[in-house]
Amino acid sequence: MSFAVCVAALLVAGCPKPSTPGEDAGTTATEPGPETDSGAIAEPGPASFTLQYVLADAGMDAIPLVGPDEGRPLIEPTSRLELRSTLALRNYRVRLFDEVERAMVSDDAAEESATGLLYRISLPTPLKTGHKYTLVIDAQTGTSMTDSQGRELPDLRIPFQVSGEKEKPAPPAKKQKQRRR
Repeated sequence: MSFAVCVAALLVAGCPKPSTPGEDAGTTATEPGPETDSGAIAEPGPASFTLQYVLADAGMDAIPLVGPDEGRPLIEPTSRLELRSTLALRNYRVRLFDEVERAMVSDDAAEESATGLLYRISLPTPLKTGHKYTLVIDAQTGTSMTDSQGRELPDLRIPFQVSGEKEKPAPPAKKQKQRRR
């Protein structure tokens, strides 16, 4: 075998593999960090989150994660939300609050794996148009939640609002007075 063929074979064997097209569109791909002096790949950064909701046509759309001074993103009415994290979490809880800070009744399901968390929230009725909501991820017990690397994560609040006119509450039922005889 000639020297040029050996060099070409080594170059082809050492080329990075292309990314797979099957990655989920709702997650952010993270590339390995720079190599350390020992040749090992550095550990990934802290967990990051994405929040999506199910549209009327059963498609999914992302809810942007905004800072507290940036307002609330508008979404369409939905009864299902999906939260994803890039790393597994420990000592966490996920709750959805309405605009007066009451926890919403929901049927939740969590799928935890070494590659992250998929947390599904199914509500019995769609979120009300014009109303504001906040998804909160915080520590179940104690003062902090951690990712699978043992790093503490700050509490996360994801505010959003359902598009449309705000529904007015139904007027209270009038009580009929009984006449005395």
